[in-house]
Parts: sequence; structure tokens; C-alpha cells
Amino acid sequence: MENRLDFERLTELIERKDFRAIKEEMADMYAADAAWILGELEPKEIVLVFRLIPKEEASEVFSYLDIDSQEIIVNAVTDSELSAIMDELYVDDAVDLIEELPAGVVKRVLKCVDSATRETINRYLKYEEDTAGTIMTSEYINLKSQMSVKEAFAYIKRKAGDTEDISNCFVIDKNRILEGAVSLKTLILADEDALIGDIMVDEPIFVYTNDDKEHVASVISHYDLTTVPVVDIEKRLVGIVTIDDAVEVIQEEATEDFEIMAGMHPSEKPYLKTGVFSLAKNRIVWLLFLMASATITGSILSTFEESLAVIPILVSFVPMLMGTGGNSGSQASTLIIRGMAVDEIRLKDFPKVLFKEVRVGLICGGALGIVCFAGVYFLYGRSVALALTVALTIAATVLMAKSLGCIMPMAAKAVKLDPALMASALITTIVDACSLLVYFAIVNWILL
Repeated sequence: MENRLDFERLTELIERKDFRAIKEEMADMYAADAAWILGELEPKEIVLVFRLIPKEEASEVFSYLDIDSQEIIVNAVTDSELSAIMDELYVDDAVDLIEELPAGVVKRVLKCVDSATRETINRYLKYEEDTAGTIMTSEYINLKSQMSVKEAFAYIKRKAGDTEDISNCFVIDKNRILEGAVSLKTLILADEDALIGDIMVDEPIFVYTNDDKEHVASVISHYDLTTVPVVDIEKRLVGIVTIDDAVEVIQEEATEDFEIMAGMHPSEKPYLKTGVFSLAKNRIVWLLFLMASATITGSILSTFEESLAVIPILVSFVPMLMGTGGNSGSQASTLIIRGMAVDEIRLKDFPKVLFKEVRVGLICGGALGIVCFAGVYFLYGRSVALALTVALTIAATVLMAKSLGCIMPMAAKAVKLDPALMASALITTIVDACSLLVYFAIVNWILL
């Protein structure tokens, strides 16, 4: 597959029912692009076009499809066609398919795979959700330390066709204990009579089957790996996680964090394929919580009703103070949450982080306070007392918001909660209430 997609041309061919041209078009297309096009078609068209893809490339295209398109194809093809697809899928892709399909469809899929593959899939499905065991693949190259480079190449050639990645080979002993790793580049540059045990990297980076998949992705990213071996508690090699799976995990986790930060329950489906009621359900719980918590702000305003009656102009500054505080808190929390997500910031760094945010808060708050003092003084009757009240409040609010913006996400992490929960929506609500308390405390101190 060499040419990039041409969606308009393909839809035109479908309308003309020019099946020969469709087959030629799909044969020359990248698998990922072919899958994207199939996902944009109507269900009947998906099945029609998929059957026109050359058999040797159909499984690769199938692996790129979203679960809805995969289910459409699984329900439409014959058992022999389904068996051919499953035989060519890598184990991790097959496991992903099985996990997402309805139970009734899963039963049919498992009937169409051979007993060895079925046993492997069932073993993978027993791993805890979101662990390395659920995203690894068992298709990898394993070598013995006593092999020569020449013998290793002969073995790799025999196994490469059924292996997802051959850029790195892993060395095991007779009990499948992980002993080392050797890259294809190292093998190519080595003398053919050299022993694998002499050129391999001892004690390679590895992860355990029960490690969180987000940790696995961070290991691959941190050590700049393309594959990482997965071992059981006895350090026996059971699979590998490839970089494409790690990228998918990173995308999923980033999406989940964005949704939580926006005050939504994470959704497993793409936006356009999520129903209206599901979208509403994912959002309404947080909206109800934030609405209820926002009543605290109203309670504070009602408490200081007498002060507002004496100096009505005070009300006009409330939106500015609350908005500035919310924005300041969001800036800090976003940076801290991101820093913890990529492991740049850890709980032990809390004193450093807090000290830094306090200094940032003092600088930002001081600058905003000076500008605010001048603006209020010249626009509101040249009252030094009023200008000083608003300026001090804005400075204190920014300092407080910056501090809370770093404290709350790290506190959430400390009690095993997702730091993204302490994002802009919640931070803003809390800062709003605190800024009003500070505001009226300063009002009572200076103006009343």
C-alpha cells in the first residue's frame, strides 16, 4: 500500500458501483488510511469495500478500524472469512477486539480461532484491567545466550513473519527467565560467529504484567524504547509492549485527563459516536456538584449584604476578583497536573513547587495589584481607600489561587486520587469563595 487516501474518489466509485476500480484503489492505499475511509462509510458500504481489500492486507486494515466498524464486519462475514482475519491479527489486537465486542459476538469469534490462539487470548483476558498484561503481545523474538549471531539470524528469518516487532530480540534461559536484550542493529554489526551472550545487554529495562499501563508507557517514553519486555513475578518473559501500544495508552490517558479537567466523566467512545444522553450523563453529575458548591459564593455575598448596602460600588468588583482568582488557580493547577502526568513533578517536590508558586503569585499579584490600584483610583472617584482595598484583594487572591493551584492536585495525588479532578472547574469554585472572604475582610479593615 503506497498511495494516500482519496476519499472523494472512492465514494464516487462506490456510487458508480465500479468494484474493480475500488479494489485497485484499496490495494494501493496505506492500511491506516483505508481503515479511516471504511470508518466514514455506511455499514453496508463498509462490508462491501472491506471484502474488496486483498486478503493479505485485510487483517492489517481490520486492526486499524474502530470497534464499531470491526463489529459490523465481524457480524457480516462468514466463519471462514472471520477465521482468516483472526489468524492474521496480532494477539494484542485480537485481545482488544474481544474485550470490546458484545458477549454473543465474542463467542462466535473465539469459535473461529484455533485452540492455541484461543488459549492465549483467554490467558490475556485474565489480567487486571489497565495493566501491562492487557496491552502486551506474545509475538516477539526470543533467543538463547549460547546461540551464535549466524544462528540467531536464521531463527529470526523463520519467525519474523509471525512477529509484530523484530527491532529488539530478548534473551531467555531454559526456564524463560529474561537474561538480556539485543537489538537488530547490534546483530547486524556483530561478527556472525559471536555468541549472543557476549553481545547482549545484561539486565534490560522491563515491566511486570501487573504494572499499570500508564507506567509502561512512561517507561517506554523515559528510556526512549521501541519495545519493552513484560515479565511475571518470577521474571519469566511472557510478552512485549510495543511503542504503538504505548502511544495509544498516552492518548487515552491524555483524553481522560482533559475530560476530567473539563468537569466531565470520561467517555470511552469518540465524540461523534457517543449518544446525546450519554454525553449529558457524563456532564450533568459534575455540573450538579459545581452548581451546589457555587451556592457557597451566594451565601458569602448574602452574609456581607450590609457592607454592600453601605458601599454599593463594591459589587462591581466582585466579577473581576473572582475571574482573576479562577484564572490564576487554573494556570497553576494545569501546569502541576501536566507535570505530574509526565513525571516531571513528584510528591517529594511539594516544598519546591509550593515555594515557586508562592513567588510567582507574589510577582503576578503585585503587578496586577499596582495596575488595579491605578485603574480604580482614576475611574472611581480618586478614592485611595477604595483603590487600595481592591488592589490588596487582587494581590492576595492571586497569591492564594496560585498556592491552591499547586496544593490541591498534589494533595489529590497523595490520597491516590486523579490530580485532574483538581482542575480548573473545581479550583475556580473554591478560589471564588476564598476570594470573597478575603475581599470583605479587607473591606471591613479599610473601608468600614
